[in-house]
Amino acid sequence: MASCCGPGRGAGAPDGDVVAADGVMGVRSEAPAGPRAERGLPGGRFAMGDHHDEGYQQDGETPVHDVVLRPFSIDVHHVTNTGFARFVEATGYVTDSEKFGWSAVFHSAVRALESDILGRATGTPWWLVVRGATWARPAGPLSSWEDVPDHPVVQVSWNDAAAYCRWAGRRLPTEAEWEYAARGGLEGGRFPWGDELLDEAGTHRCNIWQGEFPGRNTLEDGFLTTNPVGTFGANGYGLHDMVGNAWEWCADWFSPRYYTHSPGQDPRGPAAGSVRVMRGGSYLCHDSYCYRYRVAARSSNTPDTATGNLGFRTVTS
Repeated sequence: MASCCGPGRGAGAPDGDVVAADGVMGVRSEAPAGPRAERGLPGGRFAMGDHHDEGYQQDGETPVHDVVLRPFSIDVHHVTNTGFARFVEATGYVTDSEKFGWSAVFHSAVRALESDILGRATGTPWWLVVRGATWARPAGPLSSWEDVPDHPVVQVSWNDAAAYCRWAGRRLPTEAEWEYAARGGLEGGRFPWGDELLDEAGTHRCNIWQGEFPGRNTLEDGFLTTNPVGTFGANGYGLHDMVGNAWEWCADWFSPRYYTHSPGQDPRGPAAGSVRVMRGGSYLCHDSYCYRYRVAARSSNTPDTATGNLGFRTVTS
């Protein structure tokens, strides 16, 4: 797994998750989530996969294959800190990071006492293991979600995202639904808006790394870490931050070989696995080392993993 995706914890899903055999998180609504901005998408046929032969072989972005989806509705934005706080307040839910007592924070974003920095991730020393880093304190104990209420909630595991969905009466998108939505109706586009990273004025269209990773970020897009949802322009379906900003959990188990035999109608991923799909890249992506902020790009991590650049959005059928 590439360095921007974040280190994994490596454990499986805890008891009590509601996961159907087809890999789609089952819905068990416990409370209304309140109003949300979402878009209803018509579904239909699209060509899924890497049209430009730019992906990593181990990620399994090919072959390009036709997929037909039923209509669904998807959040316009990532679930925000404010939205997740409502869920926690209503349910008393305790996230995986809180149970473990630590989580991963990018080195230049840490806000913690030196005594709370427990070490560096093996092989990716720019990720620090920080005691007390949680969704509510995403950069460490000296940070607070209340300072960034309209940013994506991060430091949430797949298990945490699934629990939020049960409360909200929604679910995580399948990987196919996510890519269809991210493409915004553009056939074969590299990004949600087309093939070029910058617009005609040379302005960045998403929040990724600029400069030399991992030590120097020139902040040309204005952000070291996450940005407020809706900061950058929407794609053709009216959706924001489908690439960059924060990675997004999908419902599916991950397999690099899945595209070679996936069904053509509403694919839902392998029946089982050890890691879940992540899509969209984050503020740490850069084409020099992790070109996964393309709409076809795939990554994965264990269901109990949480990092400072990993969040989610939800859908309903």
